[in-house]
Amino acid sequence: MRKIIYMDNNATTSVAPEVFEAMSPYLTELYANPSSMYSFAGEVGRAVTKARSQVAQLINAQETEIVFTSCGTESDNAAIRGVLEAFPSKKHIVTTRVEHPAVLNLAKRLEKKGLSVTYLSVDRQGMLDLEELREAITESTAVVSVMYANNETGTVFPIEEIGSIVKEKGSLFHCDAVQAVGKIPLDMQRSQIDILSLSGHKIHAPKGVGALYVRRGTRCRPFIVGGHQEKGRRGGTENVASLVGLGRAADLAAAYMQKENTFVRDLRDTLQHRLFEYVPDTLLNGHPEHRLPNTLNVSFGYIEGEAILLMLDEYGICASSGSACTSGSLEPSHVLRAMGIPYTAAHGSVRFSLSVYNTLEEIESTAKMMKQIVKRLREISPFNAESDFAPTKKM
Repeated sequence: MRKIIYMDNNATTSVAPEVFEAMSPYLTELYANPSSMYSFAGEVGRAVTKARSQVAQLINAQETEIVFTSCGTESDNAAIRGVLEAFPSKKHIVTTRVEHPAVLNLAKRLEKKGLSVTYLSVDRQGMLDLEELREAITESTAVVSVMYANNETGTVFPIEEIGSIVKEKGSLFHCDAVQAVGKIPLDMQRSQIDILSLSGHKIHAPKGVGALYVRRGTRCRPFIVGGHQEKGRRGGTENVASLVGLGRAADLAAAYMQKENTFVRDLRDTLQHRLFEYVPDTLLNGHPEHRLPNTLNVSFGYIEGEAILLMLDEYGICASSGSACTSGSLEPSHVLRAMGIPYTAAHGSVRFSLSVYNTLEEIESTAKMMKQIVKRLREISPFNAESDFAPTKKM
């Protein structure tokens, strides 16, 4: 297999070797249903309890506040639907125009069912207007759902300020923290967040496992109804091996937090400097300071992001584009369009998202390759300097 330079960690991460090792016995030897009565099952049940404690410690929550789910999308759905069911008289939701589809598409579906949704706008750097938020919340607002950090640009919202406003107005606050968990410190004991979503495959656990933090005393009805699992908050036999993996990944994320904010941040900044040095007419998308330490979203003038990705793939370099052509649409990213990024610039966007497993050698190699790729594509591009792209050449 050819060597892969993987820079798409906001899409998914590799399973850490330590995580795979921790999971393995629960796929082969310790296979009992943790709800069964015999001691063999009890050993498995204790592994689930340990995993819950590990996840709780990562975000400084209580074990009883952690509900295991299958993924971040389920967690988002469970949070919003659970609050709406708990407060049936409240028919209004507040969210943002840049949320993950797990929240946006649910909001659109709920609108069709008669609920009212306010979509908050963002500025050119992807930041919210907190006064717009304050004015949007009414007595009929059941829940405000705002992501902690944007998956495309890495922009980090002022979550505690948002939480204070939501509490002041008397609504519940749900936060999709799928991209933030493991990259920046979270402390639920000091936070205003009522319900928080996270996903395992963003922190080097396997796909198909996630969790929901529900603050003690928060009214939130179960989304999946079945047996007594998760104390009746989420039915279904536990995916024990993946839960064990999530727990181990939570431990590793806590251990690597400082490295994320030093080593990984330095790699990201080096890549950013190199790209702006090597490639003229580039534009940074997102806030230059308040963003995830691993995320870099850049637009390259006069060419399309998909063409860049295809050429990167020829050299074994994995990144992603803000454009949605893979879904059959020629429309660029809803996030970049909400930020007011010019259409041509939005089409030429590429997101690089790094991890602790990336190296400086990979960064330098990717930057040099990007210099060649952009030059080749611009030579055949139908766009020109008269397009609506407004380049930013300096950091």
